[in-house]
Formats: sequence, C-alpha cells, structure tokens
Amino acid sequence: MEAEGVGAVDVSVVVPAYGSRTSLDRCLTSLLVQRVRKEIIVVDDGASEEVRRLLRLYAVYHPGVVRVIQEPGPGLPGRMRNRGLDAARGRFVYFGDPEEELGPEVLGRMLAVADGQGADIVLRAAEGRAFPRAAAREALADGSVYDDLTCAKLFRRSMLERHRIRFDETLRIGEDMVFAVHAYCHAEVISAVAVGERGGPPSRREEPSGDPLAWLQMIRVPLAVLGRHVPPGPLRDRLLARHFRLDVLSQLGAPFLAAREEDREKIVAETADICAQWLTRGVLDLLSLTDRARVEALDDITHLVRLAEVEQARLTHRLTGLEWQGDRLLICGRVALDGIPGRPGLILRERASGREWRPGVTSVADLICAVIPARSLPAGVWDVHAVVECHGTRRTVPFGQVRDANVTVPRLRFAGRRVVGPFFTPDGRLGVDVGGHVIRVPGSVRLTRTEWVGRRLRVDGRVRVAKAPAAPAVRQLVWRERTSGLEVREPAAVTGPGTFSAQTCGFWPGVWDAYLELDVGGPPLRFPVKVDCPENLGRSLRWWRGPVRWTARPYATAVNRRLSTSVVVSSPRVVFRRLVRRIRRT
Repeated sequence: MEAEGVGAVDVSVVVPAYGSRTSLDRCLTSLLVQRVRKEIIVVDDGASEEVRRLLRLYAVYHPGVVRVIQEPGPGLPGRMRNRGLDAARGRFVYFGDPEEELGPEVLGRMLAVADGQGADIVLRAAEGRAFPRAAAREALADGSVYDDLTCAKLFRRSMLERHRIRFDETLRIGEDMVFAVHAYCHAEVISAVAVGERGGPPSRREEPSGDPLAWLQMIRVPLAVLGRHVPPGPLRDRLLARHFRLDVLSQLGAPFLAAREEDREKIVAETADICAQWLTRGVLDLLSLTDRARVEALDDITHLVRLAEVEQARLTHRLTGLEWQGDRLLICGRVALDGIPGRPGLILRERASGREWRPGVTSVADLICAVIPARSLPAGVWDVHAVVECHGTRRTVPFGQVRDANVTVPRLRFAGRRVVGPFFTPDGRLGVDVGGHVIRVPGSVRLTRTEWVGRRLRVDGRVRVAKAPAAPAVRQLVWRERTSGLEVREPAAVTGPGTFSAQTCGFWPGVWDAYLELDVGGPPLRFPVKVDCPENLGRSLRWWRGPVRWTARPYATAVNRRLSTSVVVSSPRVVFRRLVRRIRRT
C-alpha cells in the first residue's frame, strides 16, 4: 500500500539542470503552480554559475518543495535522472524537461487519472487522442501510445522500484527511449489524458541524432529489452514495426544521403544485421511500401540512394479540375517529383478502414486525369491522394490543398442507390463521401395522396435525393409519436422511379409524424413527408373498439406542412356529450 498522510508526496518531478537560466526558470515556475502534493528534484551536474544562483534561490524560497542535488562532473542525462529517481519520495514520478513549461492543470489531471483508473503510466495525449483505463497489452496495440517513447509521463514509482527500471547511464542518446520501453513492458494499466498546455508538447529527446550509425547501435538496446519481456507474436511485431519505421529504416533516408560514402556501407551493414535479428514476416507486413523496398535493397547501395532521393525530393501537386460527367466524377491536376521521373496517379484511401482504391487514370508527363464511376466506389469516406511511383516505391500527398481558383465542389449525385459527393476538408484536402457519412444530403419527400384501406392508412408520395428521383433507396415509412418518441415502422414499396407507397397497420393514441427512411449507402436518412396540397389528405376515420370510439385524422402541420396523424380515443360519455352539443348548435 503506498504511503498516504500529512506531508506525503504525490508526484516527484525530476528535472536535470541543463539549458539556459531563462528556460529553467520558466520550467520551475510552471511546476510550482501545479495543484498536487509535489516535490521538485533538480539535478545539477555542472551547470553554469548563473543557473546555480537561480537554483539556490528556488531552494531557499521553496524549502521542502524544491531540492537541488549536486552531481559531480558533467554526467549523461540518464545518470542525472537516476540520481533524481533514487531521491524521489512521491507515489508517482514525472520526468520534466528544463526547456518545457507545463500548463497549471497538467499534473493534477494526470494524477487524477492515475488514481481513478489505477494506471501505472499516464500519457499526455493530444486533444481527441485520450483514452480511458486500458490493460497495457491492449493500450500498446494502439500505435499512438507506443509511438511516444519520451519519459515525459507519469510513472508509478512502486512499479519502477519493483522491476528496477532505471535509465541506462552508458548511453549518450536514446536513454529515455530505453527507459520508456522497459516501463511499458511492466505496466499493467496505461491511460492517457488530454491536457491543455503552454509551450507545446514535451521535447522528443528520443529523436534520431545526426549520427545514424550511433543511433542504430543504440537501437539494439531497446530492441533487446522488448525481446526479453514481450513474447513473439502479433503484439511484439506491432511494437517492433514502430522501431523499424521510425528508428531503423528511417536512417536510410535523409541521414543516408548526408553520410559519407564509406559510412554508407557501415549504416547498411548495421541495418542489415538488425533486420536479420528482429525483422519477422509479421513486422514486414506492417511496413510501408518504401520501407519494404529498402529491406529488399539492402544489398544494393545504389538503389538505396535512389530510394532516399525519391523520399527527399519535393513533391509538387495542383488540382485543376473537378466536375461530373454523367455519373462519373472527373478529377484533373498535376503531380510530379522535382528532378525525378515517375508515374503520376491518384489513390483514394478509405478513412475508417485504410483500404485503398485506384481510379482509372490517364497521364501525360505530370498531367493526370482520373475518372471515378459513382456506381463502383464502395461506401465510405475516401480521402484523395496524389501519388508518384518510381524505383519500386511511391510518394503520396493529400490532394486538393493546392488548387486553381476556379475549382469548386460540384453537387452530390444519386447513382446506383447511393449518394456520392466530393468535398473539401477544413484544411482544403479533397475527399469523396459515398453514402452521406460527413456531408449533408439534400432530399425531399412529397405526399401525393392518403387513402384509408379498411383501417389502414395508405400513403403515396414522391421522393428525390440531390434533385434526382430516389425511389430505389426507399426503405420504410416511419411514424413517430410526438410526445413519447415511440416509433412504428412500415415497409414501403417502390411504385416508380421516384414514387413509393406504404400502408400503416395501426396507431396508438397520440400525434404521429411521418418520415420516409432511405438507404443511400451510409447512415439511414430520414426526411419528413411534406404536404403540398391539403386536398390530397384523406378523410378522418372513426371506428368502435368495444365501448370506446377511435378517431384517426391525417393533417398537415401549421409549420413546415408535415404529414401527421392525430389518433384520439373517446369514451361513450364523451361521444354522447359531443353529439348533444352538435344537435344544440343546429
């Protein structure tokens, strides 16, 4: 049981004293205003006299909160953080960066999540990326969690002590990556919370250094930690794929081009050795087309150079035309890699599943013209990407952000029982919505007549979607009771290209509004049934059921002229009184 009581510390914040006096001052100020029971441990391993004077002031004016540990000689970051961790008394530890400012609520919100959800690690997530309590294996399967291998997180100290998790003091780079990997492997519960911050996201000290060979040699350490604690299988493959994508094969990009000729052979040899040890079939399947091409070219340095040049070349693109030709959407534009010949084209990527669909494209030089048949594209939200393929790989970029001034969004089309419509996202990217998932679908339902068939109300009408007859998309007529929300659904029959008919089996007492439900390839759409001509409404119907009389009256509402039906149940006494009043009036 972790200690609680008077003077207990909830969070120990460990901060190494490197960087400028100004940035460290701002960092410590932001930590002091955190609304948690805290201690701030600053480890000084040879800071400037100006920084040391600042630390003495903080220690004097904030006794019991700010502690300064003097570490002899200039040490590596891992050694400094270990000294702070050894001195920590809090239930949780947060590793701060002297160049980072925290918003005033950050640690409080992270601590509340840790205590409320029993989390061993709490991440600071971007807005919209927070998730609730999750078992560690489940959380790690989410790429956004394991992508963040900084130590700027809240760690339960008892977990760190129990598993002897410390920073590797021999590493000059990547020590926080090794620490985070080790902690992830032993955490039982991982949570993430979105927090408002000043000064942007935490410093990413695990980013590759300017020495690709040194970085590749360091990467062997976290890979070995991962291999010891995560058994072979899909989860390990997913975690390894992150390292190959961001840490290993990325060194064959810009760093490879910048390296000297003699160093390139060493980089390739180091990469090939890591691949031989850790690259499984499952990992390879998770890699991008470019990374798979690099793996295949590890015995051909010239080809690796070409791949790196393709990756670094500037990709130019411009949308020049967007229009319907019948039921085919025509997308025209330009796309090319500067200085590198390739085959241009377009790829549509479905937003939810990630599956890709390639339209037919004609191209001349960098000019492209793609035809998208509205009836062939599967339902979903498709983002349009320009692509250039060359040397066995490809470069893609969202299409539409750069476009001619006269390019506008054409209206939706109803084709093949579905609505299809191009759209631009708020940041200008082109997409195609098949089924009305993200864009509003215009439609109308007009009553042509109502008629009582026995005690069933028959409703005939016309339906249009995007100004086109849309009877093939009709699913059912829905009557919704205005007060209770109760719904009665009746199947609707298609009677023509734009007409339908439905019969209602029966009503309960209340006021019932009529809606026609359509299936246009996405979420079901409902349109109210409008009444243009009141004379098309049938008469009221009355009948007796036992001792009570039922009255059903279709009518048009005063506002928007929607079709509704009022159903009233009257006792014999009420019926008699109404009859007497009617006789007296006559």
